Amino acid sequence: MSALIVTSHPLQRAGAWAVAVLAKRADPGRVSESDLDAVASVLAADLVAAATASKDSTRYDWWKVLFALYPNSKATHSKRPSDPNVLRPDIESLFVPDTPGTATVRPCTFCATSTTVVWAKSNLPLFDTSKALNALPPGVPGWPVCRGCRIAMWALPYGSWVTAGSATVLSSDEADTEREFARRNVLRARRVMQAGFTGLPAGARPELVVLVALRDATDGLCATTLFSFKNDNQEPWLRVTRMRRAVPAFLATVDGNALLRRGWQLLRRALNCDDAQGRTTTSGAGEAARLLFEAEDGRSRPLLGQLHRLLADADGPWSLRDREALVRLAFTYAEEVFGMETDLEPVATLIADWIAQGSSPRGRLAEYRKAALSDYQLGALLVQAYTRLQLNGHETPLAGPELWKPLIQRQPRAWEQRMLLFAQVSVILQQRGVRVSGKTADSEQEREIKALLDRPAFAEDHGDEYDGYYDYEMEQS
Repeated sequence: MSALIVTSHPLQRAGAWAVAVLAKRADPGRVSESDLDAVASVLAADLVAAATASKDSTRYDWWKVLFALYPNSKATHSKRPSDPNVLRPDIESLFVPDTPGTATVRPCTFCATSTTVVWAKSNLPLFDTSKALNALPPGVPGWPVCRGCRIAMWALPYGSWVTAGSATVLSSDEADTEREFARRNVLRARRVMQAGFTGLPAGARPELVVLVALRDATDGLCATTLFSFKNDNQEPWLRVTRMRRAVPAFLATVDGNALLRRGWQLLRRALNCDDAQGRTTTSGAGEAARLLFEAEDGRSRPLLGQLHRLLADADGPWSLRDREALVRLAFTYAEEVFGMETDLEPVATLIADWIAQGSSPRGRLAEYRKAALSDYQLGALLVQAYTRLQLNGHETPLAGPELWKPLIQRQPRAWEQRMLLFAQVSVILQQRGVRVSGKTADSEQEREIKALLDRPAFAEDHGDEYDGYYDYEMEQS
């Protein structure tokens, strides 16, 4: 029987995969008692080094990570010993095997393995204190935790994407994806211990690490959930974001299509932010990856919404090829991720004809842009456009009200269809050469985008962000 059981609890699961990576095992089920001994020694050494580090050292950054997860523990308490030799026995005692016959035996909270050890909030992130007896079995001063799960819960920050104040763990349909996420984060943790957070690139967001892990571990459908949390004594919080099962397939489609790769690169470029010295402060690759996740509370930016904002900028620097790439990216995402099958060209042509035939196409586009995402306002604009074109003796058949219904009624995916409609209108106008912008595409930008597209999308999106430090071997630490 394995010395470590991986469970469905996201924190224990992330820690279990971190233990497997630290022990150089293929999965947690292959971790032995001797592996647990070795990993416990690594954890104890790192904990003592971080807890006794001076505040001006890079090693102290790892203590900040520990404090955000275990604020009342022996390794982070304000009254902890500063002498490593004094602190070490207290740290090592966290991971020793159970001593039979000395206490009541209970099933582990996570995996049901028999144990005599009980822990509370001081050692377990996002758990109650031992004083919250109403949330615990009667007379139990904490949560029973077996040795394997105790080590896993303290290996948690190694397998998580961490900041100085929070951690993010992954839960996925594919075990290989979870392992790859843990592997990359273990190496990142080593980097934090060696160089501090200042030694990390701006692009190292958890969503971007997930995209790399998905690319390396799966080619098919895969649902993925990120749990981000903070566990300090002030305001603990938990945020859950999810990636739909079809997103990996969408990304594979992007990687294999030149026009879609161009659209993804343009999106990344638009989201990238540099400071006055030209240093990247917000990575476009990381922000683009973030758009592929949906927050459980609805507070997240959708990919289609961001593409709509880019395309709605009448003075944006988009060439015709750029706009076609962004529009194709939006439609492909809607088709592959949401399963939408829409033919919006007749309605888009109606609106484009109405805009083009006006005395001020730019003014009519502004009117449409204002109404584009409102069911009522879009319906009113379509009536106006249809009527005006009929009165002007429009030669070709017009898209009638029966084709408007999916766009102006309150039904599932109507909002997304209205955004796609705007995208299609914008590209039709540019294909026809209708003048709605005071600017032209920057030829310098065109050359830069072309240079970016000389490499596959994911190699550009992800590889360069990590190659500088993910090739570290753990022995170097």
